[in-house]
Amino acid sequence: MVALLQLFPLIWLINYSFLKSGEFFGSGILKWPQTPEWNNYISAFTYGSVPKYLWNSAFITIAAILAAAVLSLMLGYAFTRMEWRLRGVFMAVIMLGMIVPIHATLLPNFILFDWIKLLDNPLALILPYIAFSLPISTLIISGFMETIPRSIEESAVMDGCSVYGVIFRILMPMTKPALATVCIMNFISWWNEFIMANTFLTSETFKTLPFSIMKFAGQYSSNYGAQFAVMTMIALPTVIMYLLFTEQMSRGITAGAVKG
Repeated sequence: MVALLQLFPLIWLINYSFLKSGEFFGSGILKWPQTPEWNNYISAFTYGSVPKYLWNSAFITIAAILAAAVLSLMLGYAFTRMEWRLRGVFMAVIMLGMIVPIHATLLPNFILFDWIKLLDNPLALILPYIAFSLPISTLIISGFMETIPRSIEESAVMDGCSVYGVIFRILMPMTKPALATVCIMNFISWWNEFIMANTFLTSETFKTLPFSIMKFAGQYSSNYGAQFAVMTMIALPTVIMYLLFTEQMSRGITAGAVKG
């Protein structure tokens, strides 16, 4: 029963994506169309500019999650393996990022990006996405690194491996479960983010996939079928990623829970 209740919004979304706009109003919650309205998806791809916006979303999201994964791996090494002054203070400052809502930084980020001429640029989204991905990513990877014996790294150093060699040649392959977990979590967080994208992006060149929905919203009428078709295409990558890697996420999060 719980699983059906959780799946119902997805079923409802797909169902309405095959309806004509005039069939949306009525007393029924689900309305199975006699003939699916495939024109909704055709309109989404043509007038909604789905292919172009899809590429922009993929580029921004992948760039953010890869950069966050590399930086959190290096931070995790610095916090768990290196001894340096104020290490605990800096770790606490980074962890404080988890209690700050990303949308609370809209105004200061807008002023800052306007000052450095970064508005209407993919970096205006990539940089905040990386910053707000680091706290939870660093926490997960640091916990995973605590379970890795230090003797492996000591052997690598004795063989002439540098610090970056230890991080990227020794630790990175061993922390793949944790890295996969943070990449999937960050993908789910940033794939369909709209508020920051709507604030910082103005031109058609860099707009992301959620903007396709706005193309079918008019002042006096809206093409609801095409809007639901776009929302279905936005939701599918996230659902597929979650279904394919949910076990990997569970392993990566719990792997560093117990040390020894």
